[in-house]
Amino acid sequence: MADPRFFERAGPFTLGELAERCGTRLADPAMAACTVDDVATLDQAGPGQLTFLDNPKYTDAFAQTKAGACILHEKHAALAPAGVILLLSPKPYLSYARVAQLFYPAPKAVPGIHPTAVVEPTARLGDGVSVAAHAVIEAGAEIGAGSMVGAGTVIGRNVVLGKECRISAQVTLSHCLIGDRVLLHPGVRIGQDGFGFAPDPAGHVKVPQLGRVQIGSDCEIGANSTIDRGAGPDTVIGPGCWIDNLVQIGHNVTMGRGCIVIAQAGVAGSTQLGDFVVLAAQSGVAGHLKIGTGARVGAKSGVMTDIPAGESHFGIPAARVKEYFRQVATLRRLAQKKGADNE
Repeated sequence: MADPRFFERAGPFTLGELAERCGTRLADPAMAACTVDDVATLDQAGPGQLTFLDNPKYTDAFAQTKAGACILHEKHAALAPAGVILLLSPKPYLSYARVAQLFYPAPKAVPGIHPTAVVEPTARLGDGVSVAAHAVIEAGAEIGAGSMVGAGTVIGRNVVLGKECRISAQVTLSHCLIGDRVLLHPGVRIGQDGFGFAPDPAGHVKVPQLGRVQIGSDCEIGANSTIDRGAGPDTVIGPGCWIDNLVQIGHNVTMGRGCIVIAQAGVAGSTQLGDFVVLAAQSGVAGHLKIGTGARVGAKSGVMTDIPAGESHFGIPAARVKEYFRQVATLRRLAQKKGADNE
């Protein structure tokens, strides 16, 4: 059970309602009226609670679970212990995510402006906006209805923020236009100068960064991540993108819909990502490249050339996965041969 000091729980829900709203099917429809009052992991769930099985690695834990109900794929149903009510789903983890959101919905804004916040008279706040202590809303900024602005956050001049956004504490926004339902975690920085300068032995000359950052609706950006504004064209983050903690997005980068960028990854300036690209943790992508729709880059990889749509690349320099491991095997054989020759 989640700590009630930090999480407000809804429910209980009948299994019939959960099945209908979360894309699952009751193995025994006669159980539709049974209720559950919380979600929990396989090993912690008890009677009256709902759990899930997605990774086959946990089938042993599933066999011993005390949960009242479980979401799982049909192929694992035969492993169910007696008394557990089954909700069948082709994508158990996705169905569980939807169920968990019903029990623990995102907090809503509590309308009001804290007396220590500074809101310029020309800023426009929609209905139901919440502004926390020591936040600053500069002149001309627009905050959409139902949005939350966290403590110590600065919304810069003329920034536009959509409806029902959640902006956490200590966030700074400048030169940016942000869509609806965007979640920014603490410490996010959006719209600062890109890293643009003309090298000169007498002293590098700064190139003014004259673009903006556009972020589509339904994006989530993790703690202490940074997105630079464009140098002339805009930096664009497509709708539905998810960016993890400590990620750097350079100026003029464009990302399509639904991209995923995982912790400590970086994308250098003017690189274009298609839709649903995945960059794993600590991967780096050089500037002015094109990463095709659906491409995937493995953890700690260094991408120095374009990647066609749908391909998976790995390593430094990144290559197609099969090619990379072929290179590794070749080097290993050469090293073993050289070692044998020296004996």
